[in-house]
Amino acid sequence: MKTVIFDLDGTLADTSGDLIVAANACFAALGHGAMLDMQADQATAFAGGRAMLRLGFERLGVDDIEARIDEQFQPFIGYYGANINTHTRIYDGVEAAVQRLLDADYRVGICTNKPEWLAEDLMQRLGMRDMFSALIGADTLPVRKPDPAPYVETVQRAGGNVARSVLIGDTVTDRETARAAGVPSVLVTFGPTGRDVEALQPEALLDHYDDLFDLVEGMIG
Repeated sequence: MKTVIFDLDGTLADTSGDLIVAANACFAALGHGAMLDMQADQATAFAGGRAMLRLGFERLGVDDIEARIDEQFQPFIGYYGANINTHTRIYDGVEAAVQRLLDADYRVGICTNKPEWLAEDLMQRLGMRDMFSALIGADTLPVRKPDPAPYVETVQRAGGNVARSVLIGDTVTDRETARAAGVPSVLVTFGPTGRDVEALQPEALLDHYDDLFDLVEGMIG
């Protein structure tokens, strides 16, 4: 079966606001101000909690940064999990694009480097979890993207065929995952790095979800 697998953060939804607020809550609890900016640090947010904590501690100029990150990671996860969809928004056109794929008998799934329970909770809160046949997170398997195993597992759980599948993402991690799995990749241009993703040489760029169906049909239809 034809299959489309999506990354989550920065691909299906702009989750940066809630991620940054959670990181800043950690710094506030330590007696500091907001160390990350909601706009300027979006790209770092999509790199994950540890990346945001590292950036904040670097800006503070403290010693033992990695140890401090370890200390604050669970408080970060706790705060983020409790406030996971305050600022998060699904990108324009996502629901219609996914529904069009389903109507055309595509299999769809999510392969993310977000912890599985957080990804499941977020998609439930956003009201879209039932649209996806499979969801693989960073901790579902012993390895995570860009290892191809999570991608392959997502396709299989969705009931699809890796040879007739495509990965929709937004970062070099997604590009390298697709390359490792031997499948084409489509990178979105509406993330924080915009059209800079073109330098990663994906098989296609996606400027708006209205264009998704025709893109994937041309690749695996």
